[in-house]
Amino acid sequence: MSRIVKHPVIALLDSGTTFKEVRQIHAKLLVDGTLNDDHLVGQFVKAVALSDQKYLDYANQILDRSDNPTLFALNSMIRAHCKSPVPEKSFDYYRRILHSGNGSKPDNYTVNFLVQACTGLGMRETGLQVHGMTIRRGFDNDPHVQTGLISLYAELGCLDSCHKVFNSVSCPDFVCRTAMVTACARCGDVVFARKLFEGMPERDPVAWNAMISGYAQIGESREALNLFHLMQMEGVKVNAVSMISVLSACTQLGALDQGRWAHSYIERNKIKITVRLGTTLVDLYAKCGDMDKAMEVFCGMEEKNVYTWSSALNGLAMNGLAKKCLELFCLMKQDGVTPNAVTFVSVLRGCSVVGFVDEGQRHFDSMKNEFGIEPQLDHYGCLVDLYARAGRLEDAVGIIQKMPMKPHAAVWSSLLHASRMYKNLELGVLASKKMLELETANHGAYVLLSNIYADSDDWENVSHVRQSMKSKGVRKQPGCSVMEVNGEVHEFFVGDKSHPRYSEIEAAWKEISRRLRLEGYMADTTPVMFDIDEEEKEDALCLHSEKAAIAFGIMSLKEDVPIRIVKNLRVCGDCHQVSMLISKIFDREIIVRDRNRFHHFKDGHCSCNGFW
Repeated sequence: MSRIVKHPVIALLDSGTTFKEVRQIHAKLLVDGTLNDDHLVGQFVKAVALSDQKYLDYANQILDRSDNPTLFALNSMIRAHCKSPVPEKSFDYYRRILHSGNGSKPDNYTVNFLVQACTGLGMRETGLQVHGMTIRRGFDNDPHVQTGLISLYAELGCLDSCHKVFNSVSCPDFVCRTAMVTACARCGDVVFARKLFEGMPERDPVAWNAMISGYAQIGESREALNLFHLMQMEGVKVNAVSMISVLSACTQLGALDQGRWAHSYIERNKIKITVRLGTTLVDLYAKCGDMDKAMEVFCGMEEKNVYTWSSALNGLAMNGLAKKCLELFCLMKQDGVTPNAVTFVSVLRGCSVVGFVDEGQRHFDSMKNEFGIEPQLDHYGCLVDLYARAGRLEDAVGIIQKMPMKPHAAVWSSLLHASRMYKNLELGVLASKKMLELETANHGAYVLLSNIYADSDDWENVSHVRQSMKSKGVRKQPGCSVMEVNGEVHEFFVGDKSHPRYSEIEAAWKEISRRLRLEGYMADTTPVMFDIDEEEKEDALCLHSEKAAIAFGIMSLKEDVPIRIVKNLRVCGDCHQVSMLISKIFDREIIVRDRNRFHHFKDGHCSCNGFW
């Protein structure tokens, strides 16, 4: 596929060429006899195929009229299809090369494009067969093929194979090293990726983006943001791909101020808001509890896809705005956007939040009846949660029994939480046992079961649960609350005193506790798993991370600024009660994102309406 001087008329074709213009150029080339030359046919086929994916069929028609298609032409069609929505068609042209009558044989370009086609397909067996073919034909030492194989195995999640290919490269060039950094970061091995990254004499935006994305993907959000700031300091051009990873990191941390800064950076630097970038912005604001801004971004997007709509729906559902969620779903359908499986998870969550059982059931039924979507585990989980939260525990059990697949732990978790809420000991025990059959180290199942026993003052069984946890080496996951103050992220762990302002936080909490008691607050001590007296239990509750975060927020934030907290666990009953009271006594808005949903505390009320 050596460099060929392009015919001046063929050179007119580019990504902006309309189909009418393509046909006019084709007619001109036919009339002047240009297409009697097989090599010029190859040039034209390549130009048409690569100008726009919509023209692939037309390019194929041109190729079919050639009596003797060149290897260049067939390789061009493989190349065009490997990046298309139908990469499997690349193999049709590979077979044409193998059966061509002019003695053509696959070359390194053929193999490289086929490897890219396998990456697009994500099919392990096909990828292994193509790799085997590269070895048989002697192209396994070609630098482009080696780089392509690294990307292929990264797509398949085969990090060991990435290392094997990389280690076989005698002198990996810049592109190969970048591919390996991307592969390792994508597969979660950020330690090796960073080592390789730091050793690169030059690093392009692709390498930087891969590292930032890798850290964000494994939850190392702080490191992702630190690397982004270093990227800026080194003057590397930031693009939409970079900002998607940065915004994802801000979303994980609940770092709204940093997310706002990233958004303004996008606007200042005139980075084009692609559908994916816009969707990420909607997700950021939604998961930081600022639904007004999320919907402002959503409404301002010129182009939206089903994931954009689903992200907005999920945000409304998570933030307790179920009616708006269902209204938006109606608008989505009116707009001609077909919902997918992700969309229905958001819609069902919205119904669950406010207890719209009948409407939720209708939407669940419409998945298959109206849209041809087969409900999956997540949808059944939402349906069980819908009935369980509404107190219809027997109906929830009936759904579990009729599920066409084995329930996962989240399904039983919904039933377990509802069993505690509605004080159904028998179902609570059943649900916890089922959870532990699936996840033997799930500390949440043990804790909830112990709380159900504690609600009944059954301290003997609470002790049995604790002994069972101890004997199996299961530890209760420590509570962690994260909040952002003036762009700096602070972490609080249960019982931890390492924060530099801990003594001030402790003094502030004592004053808050005093005012809570004056308002008649009595600690809900049922979450504490010990048969100790009430005063000791209350002391144990004071160590909860959320309370330290609230105290720090009251100390550090202006009165009109909401206190935003991200928790790794569900909000316990006592912290929920305390947050409602503080929002009233101190006239502060508190927004907590726990592992399940948002809680907006304001004027002594919570958006969850008691369903947390």
